[in-house]
Amino acid sequence: MSPSSKSETFLEVDGEQVRISSPDKVVFPEPGLTKLDLARYYVSVADGALRGAGGRPMVLKRYVKGLTQEPFFQKRVPEGHPAYIDTATLHYARGTSAEEAVVRNAAGLAWVSNLGCLDLNPHPVRAEDLDHPDELRVDLDPMPGVDWSQIIDVAFIARDVLEDTGLVGWPKTSGSRGLHILVRIEPRWSFADVRLAAETLAREVENRAPGLATTRWWKEERGESVFVDFNQNAKDRTVASAYSIRALPDARVSTPLDWDEVRSRRPEEFTVPTVLQRFAERGDPHAGLDDAAGSLNALLDLTRQLGPAEKPPRGGDGAGRRVSQMPLIEVARTKTKPEAMEALDRWKAEHPDAAAQLHPADELVDGMRGSSSLWYRVRINLQHIPEADRPEQGPLLADYDPWAGRG
Repeated sequence: MSPSSKSETFLEVDGEQVRISSPDKVVFPEPGLTKLDLARYYVSVADGALRGAGGRPMVLKRYVKGLTQEPFFQKRVPEGHPAYIDTATLHYARGTSAEEAVVRNAAGLAWVSNLGCLDLNPHPVRAEDLDHPDELRVDLDPMPGVDWSQIIDVAFIARDVLEDTGLVGWPKTSGSRGLHILVRIEPRWSFADVRLAAETLAREVENRAPGLATTRWWKEERGESVFVDFNQNAKDRTVASAYSIRALPDARVSTPLDWDEVRSRRPEEFTVPTVLQRFAERGDPHAGLDDAAGSLNALLDLTRQLGPAEKPPRGGDGAGRRVSQMPLIEVARTKTKPEAMEALDRWKAEHPDAAAQLHPADELVDGMRGSSSLWYRVRINLQHIPEADRPEQGPLLADYDPWAGRG
């Protein structure tokens, strides 16, 4: 490392000089981690991080204004990117395309870290074959009120389904509240087939764990269960890959695990400092991941045995849009999550009797994808409140329009 000026430093990585701007800027105040610390972290765990994100086109999720501000999503690789950053052009179903960054070495990891990318968000395809995923992703997403033990129970059922269909699952913490299971597959199937296989896996997990797991796409219908999110396998979706730093105050990391430690470990144990020590001492638990590519034939055979999946009801509003079967009211639309939580607290203060009857899963705060960043929708499911006592839909407490000023 050699300082160039007060505002930049260069890391020598893989024979490349990687510029780190504002290296002393504190990104995580609680553990005191700077931009330079984060770049060094990714270089230190590069072997594991590249196993998850290397060689894949990547959406850049940039926290340029720090943890307290919403990130923006950048699909197109920045102009003037260094020569050690490859690119691949992805074509999306809506007719658009984007030339996205492809990281292949530790220098590339340091470069995307310098852009303000805390977590890595690769697509499930290799740059050499953009039409055939080589990874099926199982995202176990707990509803509010669900504790870690229930997530783990569902994870082991998912492992059983995978083993019964000839596949190997590799667990990792999401770095938030959930758990991911990665499945290497042979790159022989289309996105549609991989998503269908993932949906079949989710349905079979739900069949084996009724009440614990759900495949209900609409959040208000899930109750206090673990949502097996098969739609993360759609063509335009990405998830935080292994060793990604998450935007939580403690600098938590999405961390690969062995199955024999899944029940005994907790997500909050894995932060940038602890993962650096863990990686130095034992390496990557997912080191054998790329050698375990399997076939989707058995899962797709199970699809035919289960029959067509239930589709959500639609229509009824005159425009063909879906109509919820739950008594929902909308509270607010906001630019940031703190604003969303403030609006929720305000509504509960205005309706204390109703608020006292809500279950944790009745409070629906959803991050919604805008044109380049998230916005937040706040809704209340009144299912546990007697019909005569239910508050009516009133004016939104906040009405942010993420599309204002755009064509």
